Amino acid sequence: MTTQKFEHPLNEKTRIYLRVEALLNQMLQASQFRDAIQHQLFFRSLFDLLEIFEQIQLKSELAKDIEKQRQTYRSWLNVDGVDQDTLLQLLRDVDGVHRSLMNAERFGQSLKEDRFLSAIRQRFNLPGGSCCFDLPALHYWLHQSFEQKVNDASEWMSTLKPLSDALNLWLKLTRETGYFKDKLAKAGFYQGDAVDANIIRLAIPLEFGVYPMISGHKNRFAIKFIDFKSGQASTQDITFQLAVCS
Repeated sequence: MTTQKFEHPLNEKTRIYLRVEALLNQMLQASQFRDAIQHQLFFRSLFDLLEIFEQIQLKSELAKDIEKQRQTYRSWLNVDGVDQDTLLQLLRDVDGVHRSLMNAERFGQSLKEDRFLSAIRQRFNLPGGSCCFDLPALHYWLHQSFEQKVNDASEWMSTLKPLSDALNLWLKLTRETGYFKDKLAKAGFYQGDAVDANIIRLAIPLEFGVYPMISGHKNRFAIKFIDFKSGQASTQDITFQLAVCS
């Protein structure tokens, strides 16, 4: 049975983490410039990240969350039934990521100071603002060699590696706390508890032709399934899988 997976954050901080993860993935995919317009996605994602960095102190928040995970896993040392070799390797990974994060510059600082990026950022955000007459500097850069463009993109992304490593680890460990369980949404509606959870994950069979509209916070959530073709709330009983991740 083919399923489609959805994720929903249950607090604002996790919402931002998932957005940053998506933007970092978009940058990585677009950085190979496999076609003539991949630069649009690359720079759009980069500038969206800079907007987020200017709004919140992402580095300090992420460092606190990594430290919280580290303390949790340290409490499992010498506990019967826990694979200590795997746990020690995980703690080494967490320690390394946390150390790199604490030693990193404020996220986006060197990118904001980059002369070329600063020159194109403001007008790039205008509708259609990446035309050559709006951004001749970008037009010049696009005519550099393929190798030069890829190298530039790699250098810009390297400044975000401490963020990427820390965020990927935190989200990986968070997702692994939840296990998919079979659930039933009667007449297209489901409600559940999620005490101090960060993310809920859904796997929905495509045969139902629905997508979820989710509302909730760290203690409770509700899911209303919407029929894709009609745009109306579904009234059918829907079986799906749910994972609540803390």
